Amino acid sequence: MKNLIDVQNLSLKFKTDEGLITAVDNVSFSIAQGEILGLVGESGSGKSVTAKSIMRLNPGNAVYSNDTKVFLNLEGQDPIDIMQLKTAKEMKVARGGAISMIFQEPMASFAPAISIGDQMVEQLLIHTDYNAKQAKKYSIEMLDRVGISDADKRFSQFAFELSGGMRQRAMIAMALSTKPKLLIADEPTTALDVTIQLQVIDLMKDLVKEFGMAILFITHDLGVIAQTADKVAVMYLGKLIEKGEVRDVLRNPSHPYTQGLIDALPRLDNLDAPLKAIKGDIPSPLERPNGCIFHTRCPKDMVTACRNIVPDFTALNPKHEAACHLINKEATS
Repeated sequence: MKNLIDVQNLSLKFKTDEGLITAVDNVSFSIAQGEILGLVGESGSGKSVTAKSIMRLNPGNAVYSNDTKVFLNLEGQDPIDIMQLKTAKEMKVARGGAISMIFQEPMASFAPAISIGDQMVEQLLIHTDYNAKQAKKYSIEMLDRVGISDADKRFSQFAFELSGGMRQRAMIAMALSTKPKLLIADEPTTALDVTIQLQVIDLMKDLVKEFGMAILFITHDLGVIAQTADKVAVMYLGKLIEKGEVRDVLRNPSHPYTQGLIDALPRLDNLDAPLKAIKGDIPSPLERPNGCIFHTRCPKDMVTACRNIVPDFTALNPKHEAACHLINKEATS
């Protein structure tokens, strides 16, 4: 299966009054056409910054490393390195064209004083060859397609007039109306109740089948990932520490951090079991630990390398790898 997006050596620092702060450190992954990749980790792990880097949406104080590459591979075209795009016209392919993004909070995506329909029409006029009449017709069709009743009426309403679940669906409709090849979904179900969560997840899976889209699905909810993703990448303090097929990673987690995330999930088969939290807090980016970035919270018996040397990825099988010195120790003991 052809990779639609290839992220290579993504490293990003922010210029601040305290100096350069590392937000993402040497992150690499790919997403194939029609594939869903789940990106998981605690708040502050760098998930959203990573996603915004694909569309170059991070603020002006962001500084990327020289070897950062983000290749977009479209049918019949040479690979496009998004990091090399300069003008707003060039960036259209990565911002609302071949790539669209939906956010955790829909109100951040809709202008409050402009109707939902006018916003949908505007982006179609920018990114397609539709005229205004065609854009309106297609926008109403997309609102109906995502399960919004009375779509022609909702088209003329404002975001604040819709319920949370309906706003989320309208945002998905707007993101999909340009028929993107890659949909970036940043915590799209966190603010929704569980029944609406399920509807949104089923909708996204249906759209992957229908349009052959790829999805980068960002969340801290491993339960959602288990039901949604084909592959999963686990992120901690700006670094990927484990990645692979979703069933491999969730059934056989190999990095202590991934194990901690799974152990922290409530158990429905034992309601009296105490909740297990990962000890400590995620460090400040200003105080990144040396060696393995997780060693300050790791519950395992560590080796000297954990505190001094950044671990490389070790293959556990052809589709599952983790970056942990203890894996190498176990393999050689």
